Amino acid sequence: METDAAEVRGTVPDIPEGSQRLAELLGAMPSCNRFGEHLALRRWFSESIGCEPPDGNVDGAALSLLAPDALDEVADPRQWLFLDTETTGLAGGTGTYAFLVGIAWWDAGGLEVEQFFMRDHSEEHSLLVALAERMAERRVLVTFNGKSFDWPLLETRFRMTRTIRTPAPLAHLDFLHPARNLWRLRLGSVRLAELERHVLGWNRGVDVMSELIPTIYFEFLRGGPPEPLIPIFHHNQMDLRGLAGLAAHTLSLLADPETRRKDALELFGVSRICERRGEAARARKFYSQSIAAELPEETGRAARKSLARLAKRDGDFLLACELWTAMLGNSREGLEAYEQLAIHYERRSREFDRAAVLVRAALAELRRAHRLGAVAADVHRRYRTRFEARLARLERKVGRTLLDAAETMEAESKSPVGESN
Repeated sequence: METDAAEVRGTVPDIPEGSQRLAELLGAMPSCNRFGEHLALRRWFSESIGCEPPDGNVDGAALSLLAPDALDEVADPRQWLFLDTETTGLAGGTGTYAFLVGIAWWDAGGLEVEQFFMRDHSEEHSLLVALAERMAERRVLVTFNGKSFDWPLLETRFRMTRTIRTPAPLAHLDFLHPARNLWRLRLGSVRLAELERHVLGWNRGVDVMSELIPTIYFEFLRGGPPEPLIPIFHHNQMDLRGLAGLAAHTLSLLADPETRRKDALELFGVSRICERRGEAARARKFYSQSIAAELPEETGRAARKSLARLAKRDGDFLLACELWTAMLGNSREGLEAYEQLAIHYERRSREFDRAAVLVRAALAELRRAHRLGAVAADVHRRYRTRFEARLARLERKVGRTLLDAAETMEAESKSPVGESN
């Protein structure tokens, strides 16, 4: 509930001298509640990345890959609240403050952005109350690395007040982890600004360096000029717009990866997400399609390894053996393929001599990989121990098989030939 500024003015400590100038530069206004004041700013974006909400509810199959146990309300984008913080440090802990909290939501065909700013540490309670009120209106929290950083930090700040109840989101969708699966192999970095540029096709332009943000805020608290804070507000707005755009794009891709994907690596990423969520049939389908789309060599081996594992689990040994055979070599995946084929011929088809041939070839490849430095020393030792033990066992089995065959032939040659009637 809003409170008139005059009622709390006497309780508000002195704030930095540049606060009024900062408000004028931003077009922000003080916002009051029972705990005092903080600075609040609203902006509405109607064009470019992140501003167009999805049509209707989010595809259920796509959402299940991000939040398997999500309630029906989570599929409604009108319930989503995007959140991003700017903090006094990146390590977290009880001494770290979220001095700027940005939130956003889709509304009226655009993206509404609201930012809460602490002009002084004493305004934290007021800021947290305002955030809790917004979270009560939209209960699906959407972040980028927020599960690991932003939200745990805010939960700590709420608990430390001992007076403001910590909000409980209905669900928390974090898009960092799907972004890693989908684009890290292609881009290397999955920083939000890089994803905006290379995935969403949007360049945010000149941006403040994240590592400088705490220093700029502390300078302001010590009486420094407010102008250096302006790019931080802009940075936070761009993060929220990028997050909204990435969320919509990711869910669109997961809903229809066959037509929405840009390259084989994206399809491989969708496959990994499906597998991790237990969607084995979809994972097998997309792994196969990504392999057919000519993945880079190393990623292709990883895709074949994953697809072979799923085929083996489903009892499709014909496909599994075909994939393992295609992977044979002195790479780590190739050595594992030798081992899996040897296991198959030893345990399932009982072709001990064929399994032994494979293990001997694997030991030769392992020695070659060791010379070339293609495998680490501990991997070399582990595989050598396993292959040598398997070969010894197979040779015993082959010997017993040959002996049994010889004894059978000898017994048959000594048995009397029956007379015909």
